[in-house]
Amino acid sequence: MNTKIQKRKLGRSGLEVSALGLGCMGLSYGYGPATDKQDAIKLIRGAFEAGITFFDTAEAYGPYTNEEVLGEVVAPFRNQVVIATKFGFDVNAFPGLNSRPEHIRLVAEESLKRLKTDVIDLFYQHRVDPNVPIEDVAETIKDLIKEGKVKHFGLSEAGVKTIRRAHAIQSVTALQSEYSLFWREPEAEIIPLLEELGIGFVPFSPLGKGFLTGKISDNTTFDKSDFRNSVPRFSPENRKANQPLVDLVIQLAAKKRVTPAQVALGWLLAQKPWIVPIPGTTKLERLNENLGAVRVILTPEELKEIESACSKIQVQGDRYSESSAKLIDR
Repeated sequence: MNTKIQKRKLGRSGLEVSALGLGCMGLSYGYGPATDKQDAIKLIRGAFEAGITFFDTAEAYGPYTNEEVLGEVVAPFRNQVVIATKFGFDVNAFPGLNSRPEHIRLVAEESLKRLKTDVIDLFYQHRVDPNVPIEDVAETIKDLIKEGKVKHFGLSEAGVKTIRRAHAIQSVTALQSEYSLFWREPEAEIIPLLEELGIGFVPFSPLGKGFLTGKISDNTTFDKSDFRNSVPRFSPENRKANQPLVDLVIQLAAKKRVTPAQVALGWLLAQKPWIVPIPGTTKLERLNENLGAVRVILTPEELKEIESACSKIQVQGDRYSESSAKLIDR
């Protein structure tokens, strides 16, 4: 196994993972047709062989198939990797939410079976459930940790108040939310709070759902099952309006002789030492390209240049459709 990727600790929890993880969602959900199982197996195995030790999945991806494939692939080297999965959706009434304690326990048992493991390293609440007090959720995870079924508690897309309340009951190891040059809202309140409480940050969509790679233009058409069709930020007119941000990334990449994706990931890694992005991909060559980001060092001058240029660019369009936006905790 190649272990050249440096490791990072998620906040003060002591949970150590590779500086980049692999977001597995796109292998079976969200970005068009599911990847062929054999190709998914090759990709996950390839990620491990390249030094990735942090794999992100969820029962909702597929549903279920994502966890099953991941569990099958990592079984031979299970003790060398960290698996993160999630509870909180009612998979039978998706995208309905259900974080009732008995449901969390049921999901934990089912996920353990699908992942072929006896412990979940990091168990995230996928979305905050307004009908269940976060204290009840945190207490349930605390019990699962005591029982040895879960090691660490995580939240996803949670707001400041929810994070504080949860952390007071059971320390939160990581928050997983969207963060990239394309979506910087967490910088206002979330990142300072995570720093204060010693919670790690796991940005999903670190490449702006593909936009920051420079491979998407206002003429790009997505597969009918690709969720970006419903995202206002990905309307043709907003893609055109947001192109200056991509141009900035492309220019810096050319100057540094790296790819736009590597600049976008390198920028995230430069923000805090406890940030671990989880770019997803279905292609081994993209996986290797993403991993090259850990060697991209952006100088203080380059980071200032990015900051100054970004301050003049107003990103257009909401990042979620109206129905999905209702699931976000404020």
